[in-house]
Amino acid sequence: MKISVFGLGYVGAVSAGCLAAEGRHVIGVDPVLAKVELINSGASPIVEKDIGKLISETVGDGRLKATTDAKAAVDESDLSFVCVGTPSQANGNLDLGYVRQVCAEIGQALRSKSVFHVVVVRSTMLPGAMSETVIPELERHSEKTAGAGFGVCYNPEFLREGTAVHDFHNPPKTVIGESDRKSGDILASIYSKLDAPLVRTEIATAEMVKYTDNAWHALKVCFANEIGAVCKETGLDGREVMDIFCKDTKLNLSPYYLKPGFAFGGSCLPKDVRALTYKAKTLDLDSPVLNAILPSNRGQIQRGLDMIMRRNSRKVGFLGFSFKAGTDDLRESPIVEVIERLLGKGYDLRLYDRNVNLAKLVGANRNYIMNLIPHISRIMVDSMEQVISHSDIVVVGNNDPEFAKAPGQLSDGQTLIDFVRIADLRSGDGRYEGICW
Repeated sequence: MKISVFGLGYVGAVSAGCLAAEGRHVIGVDPVLAKVELINSGASPIVEKDIGKLISETVGDGRLKATTDAKAAVDESDLSFVCVGTPSQANGNLDLGYVRQVCAEIGQALRSKSVFHVVVVRSTMLPGAMSETVIPELERHSEKTAGAGFGVCYNPEFLREGTAVHDFHNPPKTVIGESDRKSGDILASIYSKLDAPLVRTEIATAEMVKYTDNAWHALKVCFANEIGAVCKETGLDGREVMDIFCKDTKLNLSPYYLKPGFAFGGSCLPKDVRALTYKAKTLDLDSPVLNAILPSNRGQIQRGLDMIMRRNSRKVGFLGFSFKAGTDDLRESPIVEVIERLLGKGYDLRLYDRNVNLAKLVGANRNYIMNLIPHISRIMVDSMEQVISHSDIVVVGNNDPEFAKAPGQLSDGQTLIDFVRIADLRSGDGRYEGICW
């Protein structure tokens, strides 16, 4: 496979050098003649560990060259990587001017090319940029249809400056968003020898993955710094605290707690976040990340409430209302807050949770249920079927396995609102709506 790489900046130069080092013939494309001349002389246009050596070797072996001629590069290659910059505009939005320009050039070249060609974008772009900008530009200038006349993929990069060559060959994952299976197969063949999970998905999902990664990395830095500031002001070593924190790979550094869904609750998280932010305040510390946790959580409760209230029915049933499945704990349960607010607005509710039903009779929560929320105890029923038969809207509030049968028990006209993804369904048919999917 012959490959052209459009844009010889950081990502493009690394990609071109690494692909050529793997034995492929690569053509780098850039409108800046100085970059092209550097590559063709065997020198790197960027400063990055190991890339200079790779470029020197592959240019010397005839596997890598560069040009300013976009049409010639497309004609001589089977697949084109787009690695041009997407800088910020003054309002924070992305400037896709370079992407449009390159897509126009590639599209014009594709117009006269009879062989199927795949265009792979690596530039970081928000979800929708491929469908709203890249594909229309390519189709308009090529006079062909994406997925038929040519292929399109989105392939985000996960390269860190300083270790980019190592990261190219040892990625944490390879993500391919594809317009069609054929294009995805061609791109996947390039990465067949990499020891990393390969994920093939929708184009917009692949676009969002890159932003999710970077936002998470930024959040981790700010979280660690705020914890470090509290530690320092209380005479502790923030590095030692975070080193101990990072030893927990079951909960702290793991997929746990990273599944989109409803708000958190219970006896620990709300209380402890409040205490920590209060401590930071008494130390005169500005902790915007920590201070944003509880407001964000309240916003998710409001989001769930709005999903219920925008429907034209006041007969609502809840399946599960302890703060998580397998417990009878109602302390600071976000579902209870939703229930109480709906009761205050006159909704006709029914509730079922087998663990809470048991606690109503014998358990540590009996006093809490009967004395502090007796209005809720009066609308509790004994089975899931009673909730479904009563309700126009059925809300799944925790992931008790019993509730997995609920979607199949709904009648016409009923809607299921899912806060926990009890079933592998997607919103959109009017009968099912997930809070984050």
